[in-house]
Formats: sequence, C-alpha cells, structure tokens
Amino acid sequence: MRVFTRIVELQSFSKAAEDMQIPAATATYTIKQLEARLGVRLLQRTTRHVSPTLDGQAYYQRCVRILADVEETEAGFGNSGAAPRGKLRVDLQGTLAQHYVLPRLKEFFARYPDIELEIGVGDRYVDLVRDGVDCVLRAGELRDSSMVGRRVATLQQVTCATAVYLDRQGTPQTVEDLHTQQHRAVNFFSSSTGKFFPLEFTVNGEQRSITLPGSVSVSSAEAYAACCANDLGLVQLPRYHVEHLLRSGVFREVLSAYRPKPMAVSVVYPHQRQLSPRVRVFVDWLSDVMTAAS
Repeated sequence: MRVFTRIVELQSFSKAAEDMQIPAATATYTIKQLEARLGVRLLQRTTRHVSPTLDGQAYYQRCVRILADVEETEAGFGNSGAAPRGKLRVDLQGTLAQHYVLPRLKEFFARYPDIELEIGVGDRYVDLVRDGVDCVLRAGELRDSSMVGRRVATLQQVTCATAVYLDRQGTPQTVEDLHTQQHRAVNFFSSSTGKFFPLEFTVNGEQRSITLPGSVSVSSAEAYAACCANDLGLVQLPRYHVEHLLRSGVFREVLSAYRPKPMAVSVVYPHQRQLSPRVRVFVDWLSDVMTAAS
C-alpha cells in the first residue's frame, strides 16, 4: 500500500522507488503482485506518465486512511511507547521559518528525538500530495478546501518605507495622499498564480484596496523588503519582518491609523494525513511556537 500510494502521489514508479529507497524493479514487481491479487488494474502507464484508474483512485483513498490508522495504532505499542518516530516532510514560508521556527527546532527534537525532519523553505506553491509533503506553514487566507487548515497565529501588518524615500516623496497622512503625493510601491505577486496583491487599508471599519505604480515587482518576501530598503517605494508586510529596521529608523511606518487586518498564519495538511502522530505532534508544536510569538 505504501509503494502504491507514493507512485500515485509522485506519478512515477522511479520517483516513488527513489523516495522510498527501494530498487525500481521492486516497485514494479510490487504493483504487479498487488494488481494480480486484487484482480483489477490500478494504474495507467505511459512512457511519461502514471495515473490511477477509477479502481486505483478508489483504492488509493482507502489506502491512505488505512496507513494513517496503522501508524496511529503502532505508535501506541513497542519499546518506544507512544512516542512518534520516522521522517516528516514539511515546507515553511521563508521568513516565518527564519524568525520563528528554525531558532527553536532544538526544543522539538528534545521532545521528539525519533522524528527526522525534512524541511523545505521558501515561498513557492507546494502540492502536498504530489510532492509528498506532510504539512506546510503559510501566511494568508487559505483557499484550498481539499486541505485541513489550522490557524496558529495572526500577525500585525504595517505599511512602511525608508526614511530616504519619505523625505523625498512626502509622508502620507491619509489614504488619499498616496495618490495626491504620487507615491510608488514595491509590488508583490504570487509566483504560482501571477496575481498581483494591492495594498490594503482599513478605512471606517472597511477594507480598501489601493494599487500604486512601481518600478519593480517581486514574488518573495525577502526581495520585497530588500527593494523597499533601497528606497524604491512603499511596502506592506508583517511587522516582525521589519521590526529591527523600524526601531533603527531606517524604515518608518505610515498610515498606522489605517492598518490592514492582521495576517493569518496556518498549518495546512492533507485530510488523509491528519491522523498521523508525527504530523499531529509537529502541528501542535508549531501552534505553540507561533501562538507564543504572536
């Protein structure tokens, strides 16, 4: 079942075999034996692509539930007691990882020494099922209803620019000043969808979106802050990311009376993996870390 589910998720016999550290021939033989025992074809194979048949898709959905139940059951027996063990693949948004999670990892390993973490760090879109990722930590509103999302924090957002930029362009006192003073922005877009995100402000209790012209658009939080630091315009991002620059006076917050609503931070994982003890303890630990920080 484990071999079969990884082939479905990675859409490849060779990639699944590499992921599970078994010979490719073993993966092929395993599926042949499984199909022969069940009396149905589970996978459609072409030279470039592997996909489940209708029977294969139904079998996959049952397999992931059974495997999660097996892991849950076995975690309560044996010499390790109830301590979870094994590899856990997670993906963390870059700045959240750097500021909150990575500095406290030793606390997690002190509590769960038998778990091995494989951590991806960045802002890219992750297909949790196909990429074989157990959970991700992401900022922003959740849009994928096929996943389980657990909100673990809300972060205050600020609008800011460098002192050099504001001395040159003027400091806006109202949202309307952004246009009358001809302000510019460092614009941010999604690397997965290409969608541009406007600046958001709370005006008389309602959210208002403002799009400003700019000389540069970026798709990563680090590049976003770096362009602002080079006097290229206004940005809007969680306060923790630029706290040190605000304290030093390099950045100045503007329009604090019109701050956007706080940014949600959530842990997201597939439905079929919500029973995994490894996922559960890591999600609980992430929740504790982010709640304490926010």
